Amino acid sequence: MPDMTLLGWFHTIFGVLALVTAFYTLRKYTVISTQHLTGKLYVYITIFVAGSSLAIYNQGGFGIAHWLGVLTLVAVFGGLVMEKFKLFGGFSKYFQALGYTSTLLFHMIPAITDFLRRLPLGDPFVDSFEDPLILNFHLAFLIIYLIGIVWQIRWLKHAGDQ
Repeated sequence: MPDMTLLGWFHTIFGVLALVTAFYTLRKYTVISTQHLTGKLYVYITIFVAGSSLAIYNQGGFGIAHWLGVLTLVAVFGGLVMEKFKLFGGFSKYFQALGYTSTLLFHMIPAITDFLRRLPLGDPFVDSFEDPLILNFHLAFLIIYLIGIVWQIRWLKHAGDQ
């Protein structure tokens, strides 16, 4: 595994900050929204982290992590558009939740992959992107994401009925 560049360190530190902010925001408010300071902070940090991921090329060319960065930017901007302009009326809040929560999944996939491929130093947990440990984490994150989206949709529907 190549050494981390200064950009890589900033990307990693801000990525962890984004995850902490997202989990806090979801715990406190159930959905991510720029109406809350922590939601706004999450969105801005996520844009920085996804954008910076496009400039990191220590694994070769444009790869899956770069595509996840692009998907993250699309999802966050989709969430912003839904939140600000309500393009789909009452359904916009569901698309907003889908967009913002998808960014969390897109953060987690490269985060766990990089973590398992770098640590512990000198003898990382895995040495391949196809390692079953990585794939099982990805599957677990996908399942948690799907459960979270269903939870948010139900919560938003219930909150709208009141």
